Amino acid sequence: MVLSMDRWVGKVAIVTGASSGIGAAIAEQLLVWQEEKDRLDQLAKKLSGKKGKLFPVKTDLTKEEDILNAFKWTKENLGPIHILINNAGYAETGYITDGDTELWNKIFQLNVIGLSIATREAVKDMKANNVDGHIIHINSLAGHRVVNFRASVYQASKFSVTALAETLRLELNSLKLKIKITVILD
Repeated sequence: MVLSMDRWVGKVAIVTGASSGIGAAIAEQLLVWQEEKDRLDQLAKKLSGKKGKLFPVKTDLTKEEDILNAFKWTKENLGPIHILINNAGYAETGYITDGDTELWNKIFQLNVIGLSIATREAVKDMKANNVDGHIIHINSLAGHRVVNFRASVYQASKFSVTALAETLRLELNSLKLKIKITVILD
């Protein structure tokens, strides 16, 4: 079976964390938000003239106000959101026994809270516009089993992403919304 991306042509997609790696690869034909605007501008320049259009939107996903402003900009300038790809994430290794609270907050703020805020706002917009949308969480094997005890808090954040995706699936089904949730392991 060959899956076609044609159903998404002309639709609005948001990719978080798109200035490098997996996010940059995804962003080649999708809308992106990222805190590192210079890198996104370079990517937009590289992709000019190709199918699709890239709109770099500087967004700090650890700040709710930035996320809300980015959603507002997207809706006002591009229209309803059809796809959200939660790709942004932060990883740092360290032991719980001598861990750094500030670092733990940063990991959870980006990997869990920022993802949750973006998901909430995307679903609200999809619901308001009767969009059969798609939410995709880029996760990690570390969100399904402990693979390295030194990555303790990072792994806990990724386990949270797994639980959030399953909770969202159940919620969307109970509300009878035609919005899909997918988790992809990187």
